[in-house]
Amino acid sequence: MNYTQIRAFHAVASHGGFSRAAAALNQTQPSLSEQVRRLEQAHDTLLFLRQARSVQLTKAGEALFVLTKRFFEAEAAISTQLTESRAALTGRLRIVADSARHITPILTRFRRRHPGVFVSVTTANTDDVLAILRRYDAEVGVVGSQSPASDLNLIDLGASPIVGIAAVGSPHAGQTLRLDALGRLPLIMREGGSRTRRLLEDAAQREGIALVPVAEVDGREAMREVVASGAGVGFISKAELGQDDRLSEIELEGGALLMPEAVVSLKQRSDVPVIRAFLAAVRESIDSTA
Repeated sequence: MNYTQIRAFHAVASHGGFSRAAAALNQTQPSLSEQVRRLEQAHDTLLFLRQARSVQLTKAGEALFVLTKRFFEAEAAISTQLTESRAALTGRLRIVADSARHITPILTRFRRRHPGVFVSVTTANTDDVLAILRRYDAEVGVVGSQSPASDLNLIDLGASPIVGIAAVGSPHAGQTLRLDALGRLPLIMREGGSRTRRLLEDAAQREGIALVPVAEVDGREAMREVVASGAGVGFISKAELGQDDRLSEIELEGGALLMPEAVVSLKQRSDVPVIRAFLAAVRESIDSTA
């Protein structure tokens, strides 16, 4: 017996159709239909009468539905029992973030509640964060400017304006600049997968402004170091600016460029205990500051 196929059948029977069942399971309808088809084929049994906009259980399907209801009720009871009786949460939680600054208070809350979980935090640009998550090389990601995706759970952390940074004492330090002035600056740009860079370039393109970097660096910290040396002007989310006596902020006139931040995880891993516990800490942290 294939558990995935049985679960697919039960969902379709419970929700009265493939599309509603697929939505409930966060799957595509073709994938769900294929699982049910394989179940029917494996046992040479027709379980549903398929109609244009609905499905109807056959006699065999009705009999199986009674059994699957018992099965999944028992599964839920087992899960509840294990949850109530289990020891403190342990294991490891791997977080990959475009910037750890966005989740520092959340990490504090999570660690106080689950001291037995080992947490590792690495940094990457947004594109790489998503790739790492989808390879199962991390449990949770923190990304900038992320649109909803069918395979991801997403919790919005809010948005922060993008600002320029320059070395203290440089001609541009402390200024407020129009977007069209950026084409005349010595720009230090992040690598291509950076969402900060992408937002800046998209805004410039809409205004017909050509941005010509004098240097491209891999990673936020490398960019900060190059800028601090006096080589040019870089860009960063204001929430990530922090305290650095070597750097001076440059505001963009109008503050129109905003960098949204979000916590993301794979929907198909929603039942992993450490992921579920961390997402709960995220929501609690947001609620406490609302």
